[in-house]
Amino acid sequence: MATEIRVPTLGESVTEATIGKWFKKPGEAVKADEPLVELETDKVTVEVPAPAAGVLAEIVAKDGETVGVGALLGMLGEGSGAAAAPAPKAEAPKAEAPKAPPPGQQAPSAPKPAPAKAAATDANGPAVARLAAESGVSPAGVDGSGKDGRVTKGDMLSAIAAVQAAPAPVAARAPSSANEAAL
Repeated sequence: MATEIRVPTLGESVTEATIGKWFKKPGEAVKADEPLVELETDKVTVEVPAPAAGVLAEIVAKDGETVGVGALLGMLGEGSGAAAAPAPKAEAPKAEAPKAPPPGQQAPSAPKPAPAKAAATDANGPAVARLAAESGVSPAGVDGSGKDGRVTKGDMLSAIAAVQAAPAPVAARAPSSANEAAL
């Protein structure tokens, strides 16, 4: 029998959340209370645990989607994962097929979300805001991979790693004497 994975009540005034990241893929075995998905709201980032042990049979809400409290996130089936493994392989070509025809159309549309993203940095969520404050990296300069060009926690972590990996600019040494300044 399949078990539904639903968005839990997140707070009195919180009515929706954005799917941050799925920790498991369809067909993978899951233990009871093991984190399955990360949800981000304006106020908190929360992990939704598995309601029971089994196999992640289906992901209904994809990364970056906005879902309401009580919405269906996915389905958890019984078993060890071997029976459900072929299903993701069948779904993978379907997901890639729509992406293949419009690559020429996607390239021009990619810059369009950037101004809206830069104007609404608080729409990216609390995890992004926290990482931006801690690292000094502005979300406005990061290309968002989330819904509507939103910057995700993963986008920020990648941007921070890139900034930290870049060599620091070498400052010119100030002359220590008048003779050095003349040279």
